[in-house]
Amino acid sequence: MTGPDGAPISRQASRTPLPAPRGAAVLNLAKAWLLVAFLAALLGGLGWLIGGATTALLFAFCSLLAATGVYRYGDRALLGMLDARPFALAEDPLLRSAADTSAAKLGVRPPTLYLIPDGFPRLFAVGRGPTSSTLAVSAGAVQALRPEELEAAIAHELAHVRRRDVLVQTFVVLFAATLVEASRIGGWLSRFLLYILAPFAAAFVHVLLSPKRELRADDLAARATGRAHDLADALMRLDRASELVEFAASPATEPLYPIDPFESEGVARMFKTHPPLEERIRRLRELGSGGNGRVASVDELAG
Repeated sequence: MTGPDGAPISRQASRTPLPAPRGAAVLNLAKAWLLVAFLAALLGGLGWLIGGATTALLFAFCSLLAATGVYRYGDRALLGMLDARPFALAEDPLLRSAADTSAAKLGVRPPTLYLIPDGFPRLFAVGRGPTSSTLAVSAGAVQALRPEELEAAIAHELAHVRRRDVLVQTFVVLFAATLVEASRIGGWLSRFLLYILAPFAAAFVHVLLSPKRELRADDLAARATGRAHDLADALMRLDRASELVEFAASPATEPLYPIDPFESEGVARMFKTHPPLEERIRRLRELGSGGNGRVASVDELAG
Protein backbone atom coordinates (compact mmCIF):
# COMPACT_ATOMS: atom_id res chain seq x y z
CA MET A 1 0.00 0.00 0.00
CA THR A 2 1.36 3.43 -0.95
CA GLY A 3 0.58 6.98 -0.02
CA PRO A 4 -0.06 10.07 -2.22
CA ASP A 5 3.64 10.47 -2.96
CA GLY A 6 3.97 6.83 -3.99
CA ALA A 7 5.94 5.83 -0.89
CA PRO A 8 4.88 2.85 1.22
CA ILE A 9 2.73 3.78 4.19
CA SER A 10 5.17 2.06 6.55
CA ARG A 11 7.97 4.32 5.27
CA GLN A 12 5.77 7.37 5.53
CA ALA A 13 5.38 6.60 9.21
CA SER A 14 9.12 7.00 9.64
CA ARG A 15 8.93 10.54 8.21
CA THR A 16 6.15 11.74 10.46
CA PRO A 17 7.39 13.84 13.38
CA LEU A 18 8.02 11.73 16.42
CA PRO A 19 6.07 12.82 19.50
CA ALA A 20 8.55 13.73 22.18
CA PRO A 21 7.90 11.37 25.11
CA ARG A 22 8.63 14.04 27.71
CA GLY A 23 5.77 12.95 29.92
CA ALA A 24 7.12 9.40 29.98
CA ALA A 25 10.63 10.62 30.76
CA VAL A 26 9.40 12.81 33.63
CA LEU A 27 7.28 9.97 34.99
CA ASN A 28 10.21 7.56 34.92
CA LEU A 29 12.47 10.08 36.65
CA ALA A 30 9.79 10.54 39.30
CA LYS A 31 9.56 6.78 39.75
CA ALA A 32 13.32 6.55 40.23
CA TRP A 33 13.28 9.28 42.90
CA LEU A 34 10.26 7.65 44.55
CA LEU A 35 12.11 4.35 44.67
CA VAL A 36 15.15 5.97 46.30
CA ALA A 37 12.99 7.83 48.80
CA PHE A 38 11.05 4.66 49.67
CA LEU A 39 14.20 2.64 50.32
CA ALA A 40 15.72 5.47 52.37
CA ALA A 41 12.55 5.70 54.46
CA LEU A 42 12.35 1.93 54.85
CA LEU A 43 15.93 1.56 56.02
CA GLY A 44 15.66 4.72 58.10
CA GLY A 45 12.62 3.28 59.88
CA LEU A 46 14.48 0.03 60.48
CA GLY A 47 17.39 2.00 61.92
CA TRP A 48 15.00 3.91 64.18
CA LEU A 49 13.65 0.66 65.59
CA ILE A 50 17.15 -0.66 66.20
CA GLY A 51 18.93 2.33 67.66
CA GLY A 52 16.95 5.55 67.51
CA ALA A 53 17.51 8.70 65.46
CA THR A 54 21.27 8.36 65.00
CA THR A 55 20.98 4.84 63.61
CA ALA A 56 18.05 5.90 61.43
CA LEU A 57 20.13 8.67 59.86
CA LEU A 58 23.03 6.28 59.34
CA PHE A 59 20.83 3.68 57.64
CA ALA A 60 19.16 6.31 55.44
CA PHE A 61 22.55 7.72 54.44
CA CYS A 62 23.79 4.24 53.56
CA SER A 63 20.71 3.66 51.41
CA LEU A 64 21.40 6.90 49.52
CA LEU A 65 24.98 5.79 48.95
CA ALA A 66 23.70 2.46 47.65
CA ALA A 67 21.25 4.25 45.33
CA THR A 68 24.09 6.38 43.98
CA GLY A 69 26.11 3.24 43.36
CA VAL A 70 23.22 1.61 41.49
CA TYR A 71 22.72 4.77 39.41
CA ARG A 72 26.37 4.80 38.43
CA TYR A 73 27.15 1.11 38.19
CA GLY A 74 23.82 -0.77 38.18
CA ASP A 75 24.00 -1.36 34.44
CA ARG A 76 27.42 -3.01 34.80
CA ALA A 77 26.11 -5.20 37.60
CA LEU A 78 23.24 -6.44 35.45
CA LEU A 79 25.51 -7.02 32.47
CA GLY A 80 27.83 -9.07 34.65
CA MET A 81 24.91 -10.99 36.14
CA LEU A 82 23.79 -11.95 32.61
CA ASP A 83 27.30 -12.86 31.37
CA ALA A 84 27.56 -10.04 28.84
CA ARG A 85 30.98 -8.86 27.70
CA PRO A 86 32.14 -5.80 25.69
CA PHE A 87 31.48 -6.09 21.98
CA ALA A 88 34.39 -5.88 19.52
CA LEU A 89 33.61 -4.16 16.23
CA ALA A 90 35.41 -6.87 14.25
CA GLU A 91 32.96 -9.47 15.56
CA ASP A 92 30.03 -8.05 13.59
CA PRO A 93 30.28 -4.58 11.98
CA LEU A 94 26.64 -4.82 10.88
CA LEU A 95 25.50 -4.94 14.51
CA ARG A 96 27.32 -1.70 15.26
CA SER A 97 25.84 -0.14 12.13
CA ALA A 98 22.31 -1.24 13.05
CA ALA A 99 22.67 0.21 16.55
CA ASP A 100 24.00 3.52 15.23
CA THR A 101 21.24 3.77 12.62
CA SER A 102 18.49 3.10 15.14
CA ALA A 103 20.02 5.52 17.64
CA ALA A 104 20.07 8.28 15.03
CA LYS A 105 16.42 7.71 14.11
CA LEU A 106 15.38 7.77 17.77
CA GLY A 107 17.50 10.77 18.70
CA VAL A 108 19.63 9.08 21.36
CA ARG A 109 23.37 8.69 21.73
CA PRO A 110 24.65 5.43 20.18
CA PRO A 111 24.72 2.85 22.97
CA THR A 112 27.74 0.97 24.20
CA LEU A 113 27.47 -2.54 22.80
CA TYR A 114 27.85 -5.76 24.76
CA LEU A 115 27.64 -9.32 23.46
CA ILE A 116 26.08 -12.26 25.31
CA PRO A 117 27.97 -15.32 24.04
CA ASP A 118 25.15 -17.86 24.09
CA GLY A 119 22.64 -19.21 21.61
CA PHE A 120 19.47 -18.00 23.31
CA PRO A 121 17.99 -15.14 21.23
CA ARG A 122 17.64 -12.07 23.43
CA LEU A 123 18.64 -8.43 23.69
CA PHE A 124 18.08 -5.70 26.23
CA ALA A 125 19.10 -2.16 27.13
CA VAL A 126 20.24 -0.84 30.49
CA GLY A 127 21.51 2.52 31.65
CA ARG A 128 20.27 5.94 32.65
CA GLY A 129 18.72 7.45 29.53
CA PRO A 130 19.31 8.92 26.07
CA THR A 131 22.88 10.05 26.79
CA SER A 132 24.09 6.97 28.67
CA SER A 133 22.92 3.48 27.76
CA THR A 134 24.24 0.02 26.98
CA LEU A 135 22.72 -2.46 24.57
CA ALA A 136 23.41 -6.17 25.06
CA VAL A 137 22.69 -8.59 22.21
CA SER A 138 23.13 -12.33 22.31
CA ALA A 139 24.87 -14.31 19.60
CA GLY A 140 21.62 -16.22 19.22
CA ALA A 141 19.68 -13.04 18.40
CA VAL A 142 22.23 -12.01 15.78
CA GLN A 143 21.93 -15.42 14.14
CA ALA A 144 18.13 -15.74 14.41
CA LEU A 145 17.09 -12.32 13.09
CA ARG A 146 17.33 -10.92 9.59
CA PRO A 147 19.24 -7.57 9.40
CA GLU A 148 15.98 -5.61 9.07
CA GLU A 149 14.47 -7.44 12.02
CA LEU A 150 17.58 -6.92 14.12
CA GLU A 151 17.49 -3.17 13.45
CA ALA A 152 13.81 -3.06 14.38
CA ALA A 153 14.41 -5.02 17.61
CA ILE A 154 17.29 -2.71 18.51
CA ALA A 155 15.03 0.28 17.84
CA HIS A 156 12.51 -1.18 20.30
CA GLU A 157 15.18 -1.32 22.99
CA LEU A 158 16.40 2.20 22.19
CA ALA A 159 12.81 3.43 22.42
CA HIS A 160 12.97 2.35 26.06
CA VAL A 161 16.18 4.41 26.31
CA ARG A 162 14.56 7.50 24.79
CA ARG A 163 11.63 7.24 27.18
CA ARG A 164 13.99 6.60 30.15
CA ASP A 165 12.26 3.31 30.87
CA VAL A 166 15.76 1.88 31.24
CA LEU A 167 16.45 4.03 34.30
CA VAL A 168 13.58 2.48 36.26
CA GLN A 169 14.10 -0.98 34.78
CA THR A 170 17.76 -1.03 35.79
CA PHE A 171 16.94 -0.03 39.37
CA VAL A 172 13.95 -2.34 39.74
CA VAL A 173 15.40 -5.43 38.06
CA LEU A 174 18.65 -5.20 40.00
CA PHE A 175 16.77 -4.79 43.28
CA ALA A 176 14.34 -7.64 42.53
CA ALA A 177 17.07 -9.99 41.28
CA THR A 178 19.14 -9.26 44.40
CA LEU A 179 16.19 -10.16 46.63
CA VAL A 180 15.55 -13.40 44.75
CA GLU A 181 19.22 -14.37 44.84
CA ALA A 182 19.41 -13.48 48.55
CA SER A 183 17.09 -16.38 49.30
CA ARG A 184 19.93 -18.74 48.34
CA ILE A 185 21.95 -17.81 51.41
CA GLY A 186 19.36 -19.38 53.70
CA GLY A 187 20.64 -22.94 53.26
CA TRP A 188 17.85 -25.29 54.25
CA LEU A 189 15.66 -22.20 54.77
CA SER A 190 16.22 -20.98 51.21
CA ARG A 191 12.82 -22.17 49.94
CA PHE A 192 11.07 -20.47 52.87
CA LEU A 193 12.99 -17.25 52.19
CA LEU A 194 12.12 -17.47 48.49
CA TYR A 195 8.40 -17.68 49.34
CA ILE A 196 8.79 -14.47 51.35
CA LEU A 197 11.20 -12.45 49.20
CA ALA A 198 9.96 -13.36 45.71
CA PRO A 199 6.40 -12.01 46.16
CA PHE A 200 7.79 -8.82 47.69
CA ALA A 201 10.22 -8.39 44.76
CA ALA A 202 7.46 -9.17 42.24
CA ALA A 203 5.12 -6.63 43.82
CA PHE A 204 7.89 -4.07 43.60
CA VAL A 205 8.31 -4.85 39.88
CA HIS A 206 4.60 -4.59 39.07
CA VAL A 207 4.13 -1.32 40.96
CA LEU A 208 6.87 0.44 38.99
CA LEU A 209 6.81 -1.28 35.59
CA SER A 210 3.60 -1.16 33.54
CA PRO A 211 2.98 -3.59 30.64
CA LYS A 212 2.03 -0.55 28.56
CA ARG A 213 5.69 0.46 28.38
CA GLU A 214 6.22 -2.34 25.85
CA LEU A 215 3.32 -1.15 23.67
CA ARG A 216 4.66 2.40 23.79
CA ALA A 217 8.17 1.26 22.90
CA ASP A 218 6.79 -0.81 19.99
CA ASP A 219 4.85 2.20 18.77
CA LEU A 220 7.75 4.63 19.07
CA ALA A 221 10.23 2.25 17.41
CA ALA A 222 7.86 1.51 14.52
CA ARG A 223 7.19 5.19 13.88
CA ALA A 224 10.87 6.12 14.11
CA THR A 225 12.14 3.44 11.74
CA GLY A 226 9.15 2.69 9.53
CA ARG A 227 9.75 -1.01 10.28
CA ALA A 228 6.53 -1.97 12.03
CA HIS A 229 6.27 -5.26 10.11
CA ASP A 230 9.94 -6.05 10.69
CA LEU A 231 9.50 -5.48 14.41
CA ALA A 232 6.46 -7.76 14.45
CA ASP A 233 8.45 -10.40 12.56
CA ALA A 234 11.37 -10.00 14.98
CA LEU A 235 9.13 -10.52 18.00
CA MET A 236 7.63 -13.66 16.48
CA ARG A 237 11.04 -14.99 15.49
CA LEU A 238 12.46 -14.35 18.97
CA ASP A 239 9.49 -16.11 20.52
CA ARG A 240 9.74 -19.16 18.28
CA ALA A 241 13.54 -19.41 18.41
CA SER A 242 13.48 -19.24 22.20
CA GLU A 243 11.51 -22.50 22.26
CA LEU A 244 14.45 -24.31 20.65
CA VAL A 245 17.19 -23.22 23.07
CA GLU A 246 17.46 -23.78 26.81
CA PHE A 247 17.54 -20.64 28.93
CA ALA A 248 18.42 -20.13 32.57
CA ALA A 249 18.44 -16.78 34.37
CA SER A 250 16.82 -15.07 37.32
CA PRO A 251 13.09 -14.66 36.59
CA ALA A 252 13.38 -11.13 38.01
CA THR A 253 15.18 -10.13 34.78
CA GLU A 254 12.00 -10.70 32.73
CA PRO A 255 11.22 -6.97 32.30
CA LEU A 256 14.51 -6.42 30.45
CA TYR A 257 13.73 -8.47 27.34
CA PRO A 258 11.57 -7.58 24.32
CA ILE A 259 9.55 -10.77 24.86
CA ASP A 260 9.01 -12.93 27.94
CA PRO A 261 11.55 -15.80 27.75
CA PHE A 262 10.32 -17.68 30.82
CA GLU A 263 7.73 -20.40 31.24
CA SER A 264 4.50 -19.40 32.98
CA GLU A 265 5.11 -21.44 36.08
CA GLY A 266 6.58 -21.20 39.55
CA VAL A 267 8.38 -18.04 40.61
CA ALA A 268 8.74 -16.86 37.00
CA ARG A 269 4.96 -16.36 36.79
CA MET A 270 5.15 -13.65 39.46
CA PHE A 271 7.44 -11.40 37.39
CA LYS A 272 5.56 -11.27 34.10
CA THR A 273 5.26 -7.67 32.92
CA HIS A 274 4.81 -8.12 29.16
CA PRO A 275 1.45 -7.70 27.42
CA PRO A 276 0.25 -10.60 25.23
CA LEU A 277 2.51 -11.06 22.22
CA GLU A 278 -0.48 -11.51 19.91
CA GLU A 279 -1.78 -8.06 20.87
CA ARG A 280 1.59 -6.44 20.20
CA ILE A 281 1.90 -8.08 16.79
CA ARG A 282 -1.65 -7.08 15.84
CA ARG A 283 -0.97 -3.45 16.70
CA LEU A 284 2.28 -3.45 14.74
CA ARG A 285 0.64 -5.01 11.68
CA GLU A 286 -2.07 -2.35 11.74
CA LEU A 287 0.47 0.41 12.16
CA GLY A 288 2.67 -0.91 9.37
CA SER A 289 -0.10 -1.48 6.86
CA GLY A 290 -2.10 1.65 7.60
CA GLY A 291 -5.18 -0.58 7.72
CA ASN A 292 -8.61 0.05 9.11
CA GLY A 293 -7.62 -0.75 12.68
CA ARG A 294 -6.59 2.41 14.48
CA VAL A 295 -3.48 2.37 16.65
CA ALA A 296 -3.17 5.00 19.34
CA SER A 297 -0.21 7.36 19.22
CA VAL A 298 2.49 7.38 21.86
CA ASP A 299 1.01 10.55 23.36
CA GLU A 300 -2.42 8.93 23.57
CA LEU A 301 -0.96 5.85 25.22
CA ALA A 302 0.97 8.00 27.66
CA GLY A 303 -2.25 9.73 28.58
